[in-house]
Amino acid sequence: MLSSIFREYDIRGIVGDTLTVEIAQGIGRAFGSMIADTGLAAPRICIGCDGRLSSPALKAAVVAGLTASGAEVIDVGLGPTPMLYFAVNHLVADAGIMITGSHNPPSHNGFKMMIGRKPFYGAQIQELGQRIASGKLGQGRGSARTLDVMDTYVSRLLADAGDFSGMAIGWDAGNGAAGDAMKALTARLGGRHVLLNERIDGTFPAHHPDPTEPHNLVQLQQAVIDQKLDLGIAFDGDGDRIGAIDARGRIVSGDQLLAILAKEVLSDRPGATIIADVKASQTLFDEVARLGGKPLMWRTGHSLIKTKMAETNCPLAGEMSGHIFFADRYFGYDDALYAAVRLLGAIKRSGGSLAALRDALPAAVNTPEIRIDCPEERKFAVVAEVRDRLQARGASFNDIDGVRVQNGSGWWLLRASNTQAILVGRAEAADAKALAAQMAELRSELALSGVTLP
Repeated sequence: MLSSIFREYDIRGIVGDTLTVEIAQGIGRAFGSMIADTGLAAPRICIGCDGRLSSPALKAAVVAGLTASGAEVIDVGLGPTPMLYFAVNHLVADAGIMITGSHNPPSHNGFKMMIGRKPFYGAQIQELGQRIASGKLGQGRGSARTLDVMDTYVSRLLADAGDFSGMAIGWDAGNGAAGDAMKALTARLGGRHVLLNERIDGTFPAHHPDPTEPHNLVQLQQAVIDQKLDLGIAFDGDGDRIGAIDARGRIVSGDQLLAILAKEVLSDRPGATIIADVKASQTLFDEVARLGGKPLMWRTGHSLIKTKMAETNCPLAGEMSGHIFFADRYFGYDDALYAAVRLLGAIKRSGGSLAALRDALPAAVNTPEIRIDCPEERKFAVVAEVRDRLQARGASFNDIDGVRVQNGSGWWLLRASNTQAILVGRAEAADAKALAAQMAELRSELALSGVTLP
């Protein structure tokens, strides 16, 4: 049971089942021990939590584990994951741990971690699990204190904000952890702001906080149309993913947002590398190249993207799911509130609207992200089976993360989610007929492995 919660770039489990307060305390103690083993006698570790009902108890358990390992814990309280990342950078802490279930169902929760200013993931997470299983845990007498960083964090967001007077913007926190920061930010921004679901509530009464699902954006779309707003901005449960709606009520996808933001960044940093994940549209990679940048396709996952950014000195990266990472004038992590500020600036400086910027991008016919239910123990095997069949018949594909199959009329993708018991698919083509052919090929491959495409 324990091994199932240790994923590629974070820890996720079902509260009271695969994730208990006892396990959380063990995670805290093992994490503190690992940080201490880097040569720090009493490491300073920041901790924060989202608004899920289970988060306070899990946080208390992690703090108990951290202090038992000898760590000095700084509790920055309730807020979005990027606020925890900011605290680690601002306070020059040795590590950080965020209790969050992100966009998963209310019954789930988990942990995102960093060591120094870098993500803690992959083999490090597996070692953490092994330490707990083997009892290889340090012992000490640490301490814990609270520190409110909300105002400092919001002030840093505002440092890159422009004059947004004359703009009318809708904001939907989805009752997630970004709510308080969103209220504080918009209170100090120019323009007219309409706030939706800003109260943090772990039952998520309005809709689930996942802007990649179109039905979660309906309320914001309606507000944009009814109140004649210039755009709408939505956040996921822990505030590290952004969704956007233009004035016509159309969803602007994560890769489209990245293309809009890339134009501004590349004007200041010509020739820079811009990273996007394997789910992104080919039109994005082509657009970055047209703008004089160096497009780089990489694996999905916030830790993986951040690490690749540091390796390539990349100022901007993004994922189809709405993670936008700014190392240009910022810290190189995914912060949806900061991305919103930079997006508003790009719109204002364009002299137009988000709708106009969207329409100026190359057109493509594609699907949204398709989520395909698949048992946890089968999802990676299914992708491997598809890859082997493709290889056997000499198909052209990229296997950096799952399989992205390129052919004359477009491409299709199949990969296993690292956070949920699902496969993820997507397809793109020159026209609707070609797209149907791409989808038929994806459907056929899945059927050969006993999986039905919804």
